[in-house]
Amino acid sequence: MAEARRIELEGGAAVTAMVYAADAPALATLVLAHGAGSNQFSEFMVGFAAALAERHVDVVTFNFPFTERGKKMPDPQPVLEGCYRAVLAHVAADPVMGARPLFIGGKSLGGRMASHVVAARDAADSDAVTWWDRLRGVVFLGYPLHPPGKPQQVRVSHLPHIRHPMLIVQGAKDAFGTPAELRTFFDVLATPAEIYVVEQGNHSLEVPKRSGIAQAQVFAQAQDRMASWISGCAAPARRSRRQPVP
Repeated sequence: MAEARRIELEGGAAVTAMVYAADAPALATLVLAHGAGSNQFSEFMVGFAAALAERHVDVVTFNFPFTERGKKMPDPQPVLEGCYRAVLAHVAADPVMGARPLFIGGKSLGGRMASHVVAARDAADSDAVTWWDRLRGVVFLGYPLHPPGKPQQVRVSHLPHIRHPMLIVQGAKDAFGTPAELRTFFDVLATPAEIYVVEQGNHSLEVPKRSGIAQAQVFAQAQDRMASWISGCAAPARRSRRQPVP
């Protein structure tokens, strides 16, 4: 069962976070933000968080302020980023989760905000040092490259500033950006970026019933790849901790 946490924000506001404890032994901690269309309690978010916990990853989900207030219109980007940073500070301060390799990301809007937080982090920003040194990668569940039907309005200017590996889980028929469209921008980055394609999948990684593929199987395969990728990126950190001190 997930554990509820209260995350204090600047200005006296607060949001709810949920901690899905990994089946031991835990490989890493993943902070996963929801998209614009639903909150952290959606079937998609709960399903992915619980499934990754079963795959030995501590997962932390949280509500952005607008969903905490029960609103549909997302907050301005600085508010969303500030909320994400507050959650990261809370996770970093946790004696268990904060000691593990850290990964961040989210579904659609949540993943894009994670990318902005990582890209904008200043090396001299003392508020971020507690989580930055643990950060090992960024995970996107449907990266919103552009609004549907507006491929010229790409959201990529910040991507070259990201210095950590990225995993993009993208539906082959995502109206917010197909894998081919994403490769135009991600393949030229200096930072490694893997695109895991969900065949026939849409922006929520859902496949049509006529595909003959069970949706649960589609999600499970994506979750397997996420857990494997996280394990691979976290491995160097685990090995370095095991090295004896001279």
